[in-house]
Amino acid sequence: MVKEALQDTETRMKTALKSLEESLSTLRTSRASPSLVEKLMVDYYDVPTPLMQLATISAPEPRLLAIKPFDPSSIKTIEKGILASDLGLTPNNDGKIIRLSIPPLTEDRRKDLVKVVHHRAEETRIAIRNIRRDVHNDLRDFEKEKVISEDDLKHGEEELQKSTDHFIEKVDEAVKRKETEIMEV
Repeated sequence: MVKEALQDTETRMKTALKSLEESLSTLRTSRASPSLVEKLMVDYYDVPTPLMQLATISAPEPRLLAIKPFDPSSIKTIEKGILASDLGLTPNNDGKIIRLSIPPLTEDRRKDLVKVVHHRAEETRIAIRNIRRDVHNDLRDFEKEKVISEDDLKHGEEELQKSTDHFIEKVDEAVKRKETEIMEV
């Protein structure tokens, strides 16, 4: 019973961490990265569709993204989607390929992005602690119902705390990596 609860905890915490990493990958740095626009929703025949399903996205140069639509007639739609997004990038199109030039970030913008990273990290830490709280309550309920012994409860609480600490460390590592990437000139 305790083992299943701890395995569930591990799975839920991994999901929270994965969500943070995906969220951080969409933050703009001074380097061009296809993940910046992959999940950008574009109205393709009145259906919101992720850009990665409509085009090949590559980074031929450190400050340039090239977007080559599978369907050349969708180039205007993709362009509108990029302009409507909060990326602050202006697309250039030559009829076949859309090029996005990534301008260097100002110092103030870098600091703002670091604040966003820390905010998202704190949300993830809160999610991890909420998972710990829920599982801890479940373990206490199991002990009250005499499903597990007091020793099992104690062991489960220790393992739960170890797992929580491990995932909080992983969050901190991800934040440090992204912060370094953003502050890099």
